[in-house]
Amino acid sequence: MPLRLFRASPSRLLAWMDCPRRYRLQYLDRPGPRARPQRAHTSVGVAVHNALRDWWDLAPERRTAAAGAELVRTSWIDLGFRDPDQSQRWRARAQEQVTTYLQGVDPHRQPLGIERTVSLKTERLALQGRIDRLDERDGELVVVDYKTSRVAPTDDEARTSLPLALYAAAAWKMFRRRCVRVELHHLPTGTVAAHEHTGESLKRKIDEAESIARDAQRAEADYAEVGVDSGRFPANVTPLCQWCDFRAHCPAGQAAGPEKSDWAALDGEEP
Repeated sequence: MPLRLFRASPSRLLAWMDCPRRYRLQYLDRPGPRARPQRAHTSVGVAVHNALRDWWDLAPERRTAAAGAELVRTSWIDLGFRDPDQSQRWRARAQEQVTTYLQGVDPHRQPLGIERTVSLKTERLALQGRIDRLDERDGELVVVDYKTSRVAPTDDEARTSLPLALYAAAAWKMFRRRCVRVELHHLPTGTVAAHEHTGESLKRKIDEAESIARDAQRAEADYAEVGVDSGRFPANVTPLCQWCDFRAHCPAGQAAGPEKSDWAALDGEEP
């Protein structure tokens, strides 16, 4: 019998690597346990991403930095903040970041894709994911990922990122054009972390993804037989358990420490 391809996104593969217990709760248990309400930093990130997506839907002459700030205002998500004052302060900060970022973007240089879904099939894996922005530069494709996190990413993080490499490999195959450069655009600092892959390094990342998929597929097969009694989904207890969306359903994670507040990841809001 031919081997059934394991269907996954890069985020699903990383979920398995981070914590098999969370993977089970998020992707396998049915009915699925309810995740906690959205945190403030997620609200900020979603609003910024939506604004940068919708900016490209405007006519080129309307693609101004001020228009980007207005898109942040209209797409703002008021979830997870301590109070309305904190939400308004962070909306203003996000508008400022988007305004500054768009001042350096050519409104007439249309990207090849905005939130473009790409896919890639190997002998074991059927991968699908979505790229924030896919640029065309000097005849090659460039994967761009927006970041709104507290700490600016580094070139080494761009180099080691599994999702970015898989997006590049998928774009190369789909469009039949070389795609080796990946970039992390950090809006709070205006910095860009980047890496130039090679065909060989992308192949190694695909091999890494297939290895993760093999492990997850074996675990899912065991789950199909014995359900939640499967021993293949241990909790990986780390300080990240304090942030987990599913910690209410995981006693091991609850023991890792008190849950972080909804706004704890906002820069300058908590020690």
